[in-house]
Amino acid sequence: MAMEPVIKMEMEPRNAENENLNEERNKEASQCCSWCHKLHTTVSKWMLPEEIRSRYMERANCLPPPLFIVSISLAELAVFIYYAVWMPQKQWITLDTGIMESPFIYKPEKRHEAWRFVSYMLVHAGVQHLIGNLLMQLILGIPLELIHKGHRVGLVYIAGVIGGSLASSIFDPNLSLVGASGGGYALMGGYFMNVVVNFKQMLPVFGVFRLAFILIIVGTDVGFALYRRFFVEGSGLRVSFVAHIAGGLAGMTIGYVVFSCYDQKLLKDPRFWASILAYVACVVFAIIFNIFLSPAS
Repeated sequence: MAMEPVIKMEMEPRNAENENLNEERNKEASQCCSWCHKLHTTVSKWMLPEEIRSRYMERANCLPPPLFIVSISLAELAVFIYYAVWMPQKQWITLDTGIMESPFIYKPEKRHEAWRFVSYMLVHAGVQHLIGNLLMQLILGIPLELIHKGHRVGLVYIAGVIGGSLASSIFDPNLSLVGASGGGYALMGGYFMNVVVNFKQMLPVFGVFRLAFILIIVGTDVGFALYRRFFVEGSGLRVSFVAHIAGGLAGMTIGYVVFSCYDQKLLKDPRFWASILAYVACVVFAIIFNIFLSPAS
């Protein structure tokens, strides 16, 4: 009986030594510099379950940087500055005249111009709308892209953008649409599903904080969207909240599959094809609806 505390005290230093040894091995096997190694270590703790972090760290590298999410954010910022500065606006808080005539905005009467179902993500209703979307996609998108790379994050983001506009054209057919919320919510949906599924494998504090972070961001953003949709009076630009929901659903299906198999080939995952086929079926239905059944006609 007297030996148990001694044995326990001996095991604790050994466990700490093993953890330090594993970290040193990961650092030696990693293909990135010391600063990037620390960044990838932190990101992996937030984004990946414990059982696959070591495999990720062995392959972590500095290239390519998160170009997709940074580029798309800069494009959205540039378009906003253009309409706020060079187009006639009374103030920056809510843009109206300039963006309503923009070739990027989705408008029901011009839905035959198919690019508008994607390009609407570049245009925002005002400073508050822009900052909310940029913060969401940068805070979440950069870590995701560091792990999953730009082509996978881009796939999820664009799926949310297209799904958001098509869903809005069905459930809110007479309303124009602006903003990148569909893409941001797709990233959020994929991340949320991975947090829920892998919750037990994450540190309890991190898991609770992640869920709280998601709920605060989503609750705040959806609240503003509902306000702009139902309580903005007069000629103010109302924003459809349907794109938020559809983008989130796209992320919870396609995004979950993409973000849950970072070290596997997507084309060999049957879940990927099942989610893609379901997504394509919804897209086809939305196209048929817009051509033959939409009340906006």
